[in-house]
Amino acid sequence: MPKVILTNMVMIEDRKNNKVLVQDRIKSYKGYSFPGGHVKGDESFYDSAVREVKEETGLDVSNLSFCGIIHWLNKTNEDRYIVFLYKTHEFKGTLLEKSEEGRNIWISLDELVNSPFTNNLVDYLPMFLDKGYGEAFAPYTIEDEIENVFFK
Repeated sequence: MPKVILTNMVMIEDRKNNKVLVQDRIKSYKGYSFPGGHVKGDESFYDSAVREVKEETGLDVSNLSFCGIIHWLNKTNEDRYIVFLYKTHEFKGTLLEKSEEGRNIWISLDELVNSPFTNNLVDYLPMFLDKGYGEAFAPYTIEDEIENVFFK
């Protein structure tokens, strides 16, 4: 039976300094990514995003805006990995320098575009930046890397 894994990712904007928060991940999906993680069985997608940001960054975020969904389909076993995307510019607290996920860094979007990526993050930026896409779908096989991402 295929598995469905539900996760989230949050782009946190510091509008005063024109930067976004990324993690230089050292666990799975190594490289730069926005904070996020798995949805627990007893929480909403939104609440899981708020919790994951707090655990990984130390920041309390609020007024998250939904940006869309990315989902990957493993064509070999039909497992799905679904990511609910959010963004916010409202946060408070003291940023953790690092967590078990990796180091937290504020960088400009220009720096981000020219940085190492995780899971084609540069391809998904238009979804966070309101460029008219609400869904990205990427089928793959275990043996192959993701070749095509289909935006809707």
